[in-house]
Amino acid sequence: MKMKNIILTFSLFFVIGLCSIGQTQQEAKAPTIFAYGGAMNKIFIKYVISLTGKANPKICFLPTAGADNPYEINYWFKLCSKLPVKPSVQRAFVVSTPGQPDFEENLLQMDAIIVGGGNTLNMMGIWKAQGIDTVLQKAYQKGIVLAGGSAGSLCWFKSGLSDSRPKELSIVDCLGFIDASHCPHFSSELARKPLYEEFILEKKLLPGYAIDDMAGVLFRNGKFVKALTINTNNNVYFVSVKAGKINEEKLETEIIQ
Repeated sequence: MKMKNIILTFSLFFVIGLCSIGQTQQEAKAPTIFAYGGAMNKIFIKYVISLTGKANPKICFLPTAGADNPYEINYWFKLCSKLPVKPSVQRAFVVSTPGQPDFEENLLQMDAIIVGGGNTLNMMGIWKAQGIDTVLQKAYQKGIVLAGGSAGSLCWFKSGLSDSRPKELSIVDCLGFIDASHCPHFSSELARKPLYEEFILEKKLLPGYAIDDMAGVLFRNGKFVKALTINTNNNVYFVSVKAGKINEEKLETEIIQ
């Protein structure tokens, strides 16, 4: 009788273990986006690595918004130098060379893609001209983790507030993988908050997520999962309209290190 109970207990733990592994793999394959409010850093890269569910994932940096700035590319490789990752970069300012992979061949073999900051409007124009927008849609549906900050966070939303045009902040339409608006740099750039709230109140923008520089939001299947932060001074807000007034809801955050 004791042996029977031991076998039943072992079987139960085995089944639970298989279910946990299956759930983890399923989460890793679900369309996943990690959008953070500011610049790329090592903590955010480590979190993207964890989202892939792999021990040594292939992660590609897409620096289109920064015009493929070599200093930003070098910084990417520096951040990755001591992390369990196989880093690469996909430039958009390219010259045709026989034998090199095209955007789709390269990006769709990755475990994750991280988009850098810069000019969102220009990036969206280049992506459309080169067909990178379509490739990213395929990557998203394939379960390749998508991430990025500033322009690299705004690009995943339907639209948002950007400094891509001369003189003043304005609305830029993006990929729309997340059916909401977005405002990066929410607390660090003082002009953004009132204008973002004004555009939402006037229905020029959908309700959406405002993210401080050192905070981020995880989405799966286009739906909010959780808010994350590096410290207690950086937060995530969901901004909407209630009873004709702006409602700024500070979301509970999980600290990552």
